[in-house]
Amino acid sequence: MAHHLRKGKVGPVLRWTTVHGKGFAYLALLILLAIIGIASAATLQLGSLMQKRDAEDQLLIIGNEFRNALISYAAATPSGNSIAPPDLQALLKDNRFPNPKRHLRKLYNDPVTGKPEWGVVLTIDGKGVQGVHSLSTARPIKIGNFSPEFQGFEDKNSYADWVFSAINPSKAPITSQN
Repeated sequence: MAHHLRKGKVGPVLRWTTVHGKGFAYLALLILLAIIGIASAATLQLGSLMQKRDAEDQLLIIGNEFRNALISYAAATPSGNSIAPPDLQALLKDNRFPNPKRHLRKLYNDPVTGKPEWGVVLTIDGKGVQGVHSLSTARPIKIGNFSPEFQGFEDKNSYADWVFSAINPSKAPITSQN
């Protein structure tokens, strides 16, 4: 008799589950896929933002390397000579002395564009490099709260406006060349 009761109770439940459960499982699968898709999109956006922020930090570090190299070149210049190098290659190997001096270890790629090209800021006579900047016109994430050497970067509209110079660009006339 116990066998008969069990059979009677299980039959209708199994039948209802097999008929109506497939639609519920399909709906649950669609909802799960939608949630996974939304989470993936949010993760990609966050990853993209983190990558852009890292490139921005690298730009500040590398730009500061260029700025320090330009300052080093100017400081090593004998009096009466131009304190600006004729090009960026002169920062790698300064042949003005019997023992060449290296002001910059290597020419870095622009971390924002990923390319080895930099915008070059020339001296007013056009014969020397006064500074460098990124060629990216993208809007920076960081627009304030810069360290003192980068105070001029506050509220700039693009990375191309971040000029890494041996002298303050606002106090000396300059021209830009790509």
